[in-house]
Amino acid sequence: MQNATRISGRCLCGEVTITIDGKHDAQPGVCHCRMCQRWSGGVFLAFTAAADAVSVTGPVKRFQSTPFAERAFCGTCGSHLWMRNTGDPAEDYDLMPGLFDAAHDWPLRSEIYTDKAMTSVRLKGDHARKTAAEYEASHPHTD
Repeated sequence: MQNATRISGRCLCGEVTITIDGKHDAQPGVCHCRMCQRWSGGVFLAFTAAADAVSVTGPVKRFQSTPFAERAFCGTCGSHLWMRNTGDPAEDYDLMPGLFDAAHDWPLRSEIYTDKAMTSVRLKGDHARKTAAEYEASHPHTD
């Protein structure tokens, strides 16, 4: 569900603001891989936005979590902001929907690594699902 509506969000302390003024997917996806579990505490939930539509202000810290991707967080309160492939500056952002009030009613698009999901985080609903093997077969950069 592509959307071009302008939306803004912020971290917990309010020092980082993110504005999307352009193309974004108003349906988040979930990842249950072990790296995402460690980073999020259970499940990584994100929606995509075009790089040229995203503007960010505030004390952002970045962590190069793999040779090809970074994870960003607020340098003051630690709120998770995004995960993003770093090979190309035009790569989309995978943004945390909880930062944006507008995301409250968005439906879930998909789940990956479903066979790795923690027992306490089993999601119901009619959305696309892929196991680790299914996802990695179409994404050879993953281990």
